[in-house]
Amino acid sequence: MRLLIIGRFSGELVAASRIAMNRGATVSQADSLAQGLAVLRTRGADLVMIEVPLPVAELVAALEAEHIRTPVVACGTGTDARSAVAAIQAGAKEYIPLPPDPELIAAVIEAVAADARAFVWRDPAMERVVKLAEQVARSGASVLVTGESGTGKEVLARHIHLKSPRRDRPFVSVNCAAIPDNLLESELFGHERGAFTGAVARRIGKFEEASTGTLLLDEVSEMDARLQAKLLRALQERVIDRVGGSQPVPVDIRVIATSNRNLSEEVRKGTFREDLLFRLNVVNLRLPALRERPGDVLELAGFFARRYADVNGLPVRSLSADAKRLVLANPWRGNVRELENAIHRAVLLATGDVIGAEAIRAPDGEALSGAAPVERAAQNALAATRELVGRTVADVERDLILDTLDHCLGNRTHAARILGISIRTLRNKLSEYVTSGIAVAEPGGTRPSFA
Repeated sequence: MRLLIIGRFSGELVAASRIAMNRGATVSQADSLAQGLAVLRTRGADLVMIEVPLPVAELVAALEAEHIRTPVVACGTGTDARSAVAAIQAGAKEYIPLPPDPELIAAVIEAVAADARAFVWRDPAMERVVKLAEQVARSGASVLVTGESGTGKEVLARHIHLKSPRRDRPFVSVNCAAIPDNLLESELFGHERGAFTGAVARRIGKFEEASTGTLLLDEVSEMDARLQAKLLRALQERVIDRVGGSQPVPVDIRVIATSNRNLSEEVRKGTFREDLLFRLNVVNLRLPALRERPGDVLELAGFFARRYADVNGLPVRSLSADAKRLVLANPWRGNVRELENAIHRAVLLATGDVIGAEAIRAPDGEALSGAAPVERAAQNALAATRELVGRTVADVERDLILDTLDHCLGNRTHAARILGISIRTLRNKLSEYVTSGIAVAEPGGTRPSFA
């Protein structure tokens, strides 16, 4: 756990630093925002603590602009409620009053670490995968984790890291589908000052940030062919070239990659390099879909019910017998991610001493029902067919894309997976719609109701 403290090392911040180190964190310090960003660019961190007199919003904006996904907590002397509210509104995850409370510091560090450890299973199908993962974790071999969207591929990758000899070293994740191609090279390999417009300072990439630890390449199948060649060299030679750099940089990392696509099929189609697949696929771990591991459904539902009750300050309630039957009857095509969202909603909507079936609803607010699924599907198919008559293919495609994006609350990566198209194709389509004056859901939301 690497903690970066941004602020002048007064007595209170020194005390916070000592508490964090006693809890196993490695602490570095920067006096100013500029120095803090320089540390993040060159060494990285798992958590940033910033003093509230410094501009929290500016730090959060800078991290977003540079694709640095490190959580930020704010701290300040006293218990000024206005300062705490302002820090949270600026984008901080938490506010820690100073002088520091050892238990509060420990809780924040534990919460960041717990994000990487939440891994729940019981079903024998999942047990086989986990045992194999723990067996190969002790080696330094590259691992390819495959499975449908929402099955928990990144969670399994973190579990492998925590069971490996590198467990106390950095775990760095890069979503290859979420970063545009022209930025992904710099994100992975870093760049030198002046390498391109806007490169005002040297920045290390995720390969260097993960050095001595583990690098997760999430959705590696979405990577551009040119970058695939550079990735192959990095894996073979254990050296990388920064963008604009003249000297190779050695790296010591363990690579785990994930994909929800069949990479052998992508090789046949010519979109993925065969030699890179061989290099990544030393060990393949296929995560079963949630419908293939029914023994995990109630275990996960209970875990999410406890987690989101705690997050929202609500009493912990169990699922009623009817709710359990409904949860078991649902196919959960979105896998663990869909189940998690449904239970989160149920925790918020439940009103009694238990979470009843009526609280488990679809994203649009409709109650889930396990009754007559075949009849419902037939009726829905007939209604959908009638609605298509007289419409162009382009209109139907547009509505399908926009409705799917709304369903995913603007998450481009998730929508592309559901639609079965590349993130690049989806972005191009959305750009066409925006140019035509059609509203498109932004990340975290849906289209305006008048669109």
